[in-house]
Amino acid sequence: MGGFAAYVFLAVLAVSFFVSAVRILREYERGVVFTLGRFTRVAGPGFIIIIPVVQQMVRVDLRTFVEDVPTQDVISRDNVSVRVNAVIYFRIVDPQKAIINVENYMEATSQLAQTTLRSVLGKHELDEMLAERDKLNGDIQEILDSQTDAWGIKVANVEIKHVDIDESMIRAIAKQAEAERLRRAKIINAEGEQQAAEKLVEAGKILSGDPRAMHLRYFAALHDIAGEKTNTIVFPLPVDLLEGVRPGSRS
Repeated sequence: MGGFAAYVFLAVLAVSFFVSAVRILREYERGVVFTLGRFTRVAGPGFIIIIPVVQQMVRVDLRTFVEDVPTQDVISRDNVSVRVNAVIYFRIVDPQKAIINVENYMEATSQLAQTTLRSVLGKHELDEMLAERDKLNGDIQEILDSQTDAWGIKVANVEIKHVDIDESMIRAIAKQAEAERLRRAKIINAEGEQQAAEKLVEAGKILSGDPRAMHLRYFAALHDIAGEKTNTIVFPLPVDLLEGVRPGSRS
C-alpha cells in the first residue's frame, strides 16, 4: 500500500513539474527567460519548457499598442493657452530591452509622450498647431522614437487629435481672421487699380500717336452715354475736333 502511495505521489509530482515547466506562447508573444535571476534568452513562439524555481519567464506582447495621451495644457509661443490630446502607436521590437532597461515600458512611454507633447507644441504658435499638424506629428514621433530606442520600443505614429481653445480666444482669432481678409481685399483692390492705371497709360500712348484715333474714341464714348435717355448730358466739344469739318479745311 505504501508503495502505491509513493507511485501516486511521484506521478502527481511529475505532472505538477510538467505543468509548471511548460509554456505555450502565441505567435505575437515572446518570453524573456531568467535563470537564477540572470537573463538567459528570448524564447518563443510555440512550446517552451523552463525549469521550475530555477527559471522564470516574462511574457512580452509584440503587437502594436495604442496609447491615448491625456489632455495637456500647453502655452504656445505666442502666449495662447490651449488643451491638446493625442494618440501614439508603438510596439516592442526588442523584448530584452523592454523588460530589463525599464521598469514599466507602458507607463514610461505614456509619461514621455506627455512631456514631449508639451515641449514640442510649446515651441510653435497657435496658427502652426492648427495648420501644420502633420509636421508636428512627425516631429513628436521622431523625438519619441529616438528616446524609446533604448527601451526596445519603436514608435510608429503620433496623431494630435484635438486642439481646444478658450471661447474668448476663439472670438479674438475670428477678429484677427476678419482683419486679415480685409487686408487682403485692400491689397487685391490696390493691385487692380495699379494694373488698370498701367493699361490706361499704354492706351493713352497709343491714342496720342494719331489725333484721329482720339476723335474716334471720343465719339465712341458719346455713343455709350447716349444710351441713357433719362438724363440730360452736357459735354464739351473740343475745337480741334471741328477742324476736319470747317469749310476750306481741305487743301
